[in-house]
Amino acid sequence: MSAREPGSAAQTESIHRALHIVIDPELGRSVVDIGLIYGIRNDVDGNVAVTMTTTVPGCPAAGFLVEAVRNCVAGIDGVGNVDVHLTYDPPWTPDRMTG
Repeated sequence: MSAREPGSAAQTESIHRALHIVIDPELGRSVVDIGLIYGIRNDVDGNVAVTMTTTVPGCPAAGFLVEAVRNCVAGIDGVGNVDVHLTYDPPWTPDRMTG
């Protein structure tokens, strides 16, 4: 399976890798490295759902981050509709950060 094949694990990994370009303006690190991405679901029709959070509820950058994630994912070959769901359950904590 190629990374372009909708619904494939390779496409999920391609989306995850691409999200490294979305940088949190406060912390200056990618939303992936900070641990803001909680999940990625993609189906055979090319629809993608990303579940993410912000470091605190009411984060002033929330709208920017959601839109940046949506635009990043939408630009990937094989992706159709993109839904970004913002959640605070479970709440983000610094132990979600990598490296």
